[in-house]
Amino acid sequence: MPLKELSQKITAVYNENEYPTLSYQCKKWETSRPLKGLTVLDATPVYRNTLTKYIPLIMAGAELSVGISDMMPHDPQITEFLRSIGIPVIHAKEARELIFDLILDSAGAFAETQTKIGYVELTRSGVEKYEHSGKPVFVADNGKIKQIETCLGTGESYFRAMKSLGYDDWNGKTLAVFGSGKVGTGIITYASKLNARTIVITDPATLNGLARKNAGTIIDFRDTTAIGEAVRQAYAVVTATGIRHALEQNCSAETFMGTSALLANMGVEDEYGNTVPDEKVLCHKSTLNFILEEPTHLKYIETTMSLHNEGAVYLAAQKESSLKNGLLVPPPETEEELLNIVRKNGVIRNELNWIFDELS
Repeated sequence: MPLKELSQKITAVYNENEYPTLSYQCKKWETSRPLKGLTVLDATPVYRNTLTKYIPLIMAGAELSVGISDMMPHDPQITEFLRSIGIPVIHAKEARELIFDLILDSAGAFAETQTKIGYVELTRSGVEKYEHSGKPVFVADNGKIKQIETCLGTGESYFRAMKSLGYDDWNGKTLAVFGSGKVGTGIITYASKLNARTIVITDPATLNGLARKNAGTIIDFRDTTAIGEAVRQAYAVVTATGIRHALEQNCSAETFMGTSALLANMGVEDEYGNTVPDEKVLCHKSTLNFILEEPTHLKYIETTMSLHNEGAVYLAAQKESSLKNGLLVPPPETEEELLNIVRKNGVIRNELNWIFDELS
């Protein structure tokens, strides 16, 4: 496998303290080779920073293929680079006819592809497709680590994407945020840093401490009158519920059609619904940060990618045991091992404290 070409591409752009856990996996697995001889398909969205994820898998002995699909965007230049150095890039439609030992999926795009051992799912949006799986499914989204990506990385990337479109002055502006989970919390938090006024539409009972601390006005998602008024007064609206067509039940299409607010979607699915035309929403409803060369900065996503990799090693180690089929939570000790490395060697170590202290 072309480790030299991958390494050169990575070290030309990134410092090692931006990917400490992935670097750790390389050293750990170079000798133990826990994936030796196994065919592994990795469907993490393919961007420049994703290259750092592949090296540990190759060092672990995996026969790596990379998966792409219509569900998740990717950088065509990076997929061409992968092909040029001999790493197969396979579309989900082609993969339905193939069998892999392990599939590291994202958004359930490869749920219809057969695997001998099991799946590792990266996102909350893909879990539904695996709820009744006949194989073990390690869900990387279920643990603490995903909060780094979503609360720090995704929040930052929404505003970075808006800036790339020319919208960079948020001082005193009103941002309506639908959803207060991990992604919503990140957007709310970064909005407060930019002195924006936030209106959060959610189930108030589900608000975590960090979102509650930084939210301005909180509206119950069942209060359609208040939601309509919030959209009308907003400078921008962003969806972060993670639920397909979620807004159809809370807000009429006329409300969105009649507003001058900048509408955006930060979920994998179309959260606005079919009654709101694609052209009314920035980037035609695509996940907004995927317009960026680096949708989420490596320093915020690398630990999630490491946990995704760990899922493959965990399933491979358990393949001869009576591991139950269906959804599996990451072992706490695995997450703590990775978090300890970030706290010691990562460039974001100081940012971790307030995320885990206040997300409760």
